[in-house]
Amino acid sequence: MASRRQFLAGAAALFAFGARAAEEDALWRQLRAGGLVILMRHASTVPGLGDPAGYKLDNCSTQRNLSPAGVEEARRVGAHLAAERVPIGRVYTSPWCRCRDTAMAAFGRAVDWEPLSSIFDFPDREIDYSERVRKRIGGYGARPPGGNVVMVTHNVNIAALTRHSVAPAEMVIVRPDGCCNLRSMERLKV
Repeated sequence: MASRRQFLAGAAALFAFGARAAEEDALWRQLRAGGLVILMRHASTVPGLGDPAGYKLDNCSTQRNLSPAGVEEARRVGAHLAAERVPIGRVYTSPWCRCRDTAMAAFGRAVDWEPLSSIFDFPDREIDYSERVRKRIGGYGARPPGGNVVMVTHNVNIAALTRHSVAPAEMVIVRPDGCCNLRSMERLKV
């Protein structure tokens, strides 16, 4: 027979689970309505940290790229968002091949945008790039045009913007919050 303590612990866990499920339902409703920005980390890569010495942005073979599992991971994200009827408007990406390949596998399109470039090797660019991303997000006002905007970038960039460290293919959903600002709403891993 369960003790009162075990019963209360179980009830608290069920309540927390129910609350979390309600939060996720609300987030999906908001994503379906559009007007949000999805900051997404590129999908899983081959092992390593950063890029090999001497890498070149115009030559994917010199960079750390997506693993086959990462390509599938990106496809699953895109398929899941489509199944949830999340409208995707513009898709911006870091010019690094692993980000572009993630965006293409998930959404079938992407536009390179320099401020989403990795700041891992260039920490002196963090303030400038973060400010430019904040201005673009804030410039959408209350609602980005054409659904939700996706920005595929690197963990270090997302952490600089939101203070969230995210896993490969994990997303941080943000709401434009007037000129030059954003408000983190929720992390999402599908």
